Amino acid sequence: MNCKIVVLYFSKNGSTQSIAKHIARGIESVEGCEAMLRTVDGLNKDTVPQDPIITVEELKHSDGLAMGSPVWFGNMAAPSKHFWDQTSSLWIAGSLIDKPACVFTSSSSMHGGHETTLQTMMLPLLHHGMMIMGIPYSEPRLHSTQSGGTPYGATALSTTSPSLSDDEAFLSKQLGKRLAVTSLKMKRH
Repeated sequence: MNCKIVVLYFSKNGSTQSIAKHIARGIESVEGCEAMLRTVDGLNKDTVPQDPIITVEELKHSDGLAMGSPVWFGNMAAPSKHFWDQTSSLWIAGSLIDKPACVFTSSSSMHGGHETTLQTMMLPLLHHGMMIMGIPYSEPRLHSTQSGGTPYGATALSTTSPSLSDDEAFLSKQLGKRLAVTSLKMKRH
């Protein structure tokens, strides 16, 4: 059984993309699960995306979703919001109902709006009927991280480079693994 999970992100400076890659590694650590790294149209034609741009059809046929955006004024970035504004056909058809999902973000300061950004990304997913999951406190590193990771989803503090701390990378992989296990269980039922 091949479980396809979309890891959808927008990244301006590379930090959110780094989280996406670690989540994808976590997904692919689960036998039978495949991560599909995708980005959204950046609305700036001068930038060339490093991963394929998502299509509505790919999202429709996925078994789960991890969605990420950098923090922009405590909210998801405009290109991410623009993508979701184009998914009315999926909403009308109920195409994403009961599919597992998680969210992730990065910002340049510890108090830059990680949790509010994660929550804004959850809203369209809830409207689509998706089942949102975070990182449970049974994960010991969630108690000790000094830079990123919340019960709402994976986060990173990106002050100087797109590289993640050990805790940020580990928590991102664990979130991807949890999403994959849940998506696989849902696909079997």
